Amino acid sequence: MTSQMAAAAAAGLVALAFTATVFERWLDRRRPQDASWTAALLLFAVAAFALLAGAAGGWSAVPFKVFYAIGAVANVPILALGTVYLMASRPVANRIAAVTVTLCAFAVGVVVASPIVGEFVSGQLPQGSAVFGPGPRIAAAVASSVGALVIMVGSAVSAVRLFALGGVKHRGAWGNVSIVAGALVLSSGGVLNSVFDAMTGFAVTLVVGVVLIFAGALLATGVKRS
Repeated sequence: MTSQMAAAAAAGLVALAFTATVFERWLDRRRPQDASWTAALLLFAVAAFALLAGAAGGWSAVPFKVFYAIGAVANVPILALGTVYLMASRPVANRIAAVTVTLCAFAVGVVVASPIVGEFVSGQLPQGSAVFGPGPRIAAAVASSVGALVIMVGSAVSAVRLFALGGVKHRGAWGNVSIVAGALVLSSGGVLNSVFDAMTGFAVTLVVGVVLIFAGALLATGVKRS
């Protein structure tokens, strides 16, 4: 097993373990933010195993489209729904969730239906700009940027509010800080390319980001919203 495969497998297993934990939390409490984080962590796991498939068997259209559709398009907006449910009233959050899921499904469809226009290079993580036309790349850019903005702004506002309340609310505030940190780590995967190859770097940032998001989810849902 190569280092690329080991890192991708580790990322997938970590994400699956955390998915099960947050899902169990959702079963106990039925809080919609837990459902959103469960779905997001599961998507992280799927992206990691698609990365493993590409590292193990070489990249082709199927594993890369799964990796791109889940990891670059759908994941961050679904993760952001957890922040939406923490910040907004349930009816408003439900409407936002319905629109988000619909748009994500459409964007994933764009990725799946789009032809591969470039060539895959053995042992290298493909870039969307090298193998896709503008449609999937625009979908990924919009989804990831809007989702990340919601997470960072929403979680920052929530953290400031909870820190101001003091006492036990600090736990929820640190949860929001951890979620922001996880989102930042996941968005900076390319930084590690100078230390590792692209696939290993992505897997490492995935593990670190998922750990931070998992910790944040547990902390943030440990405090009732005021």
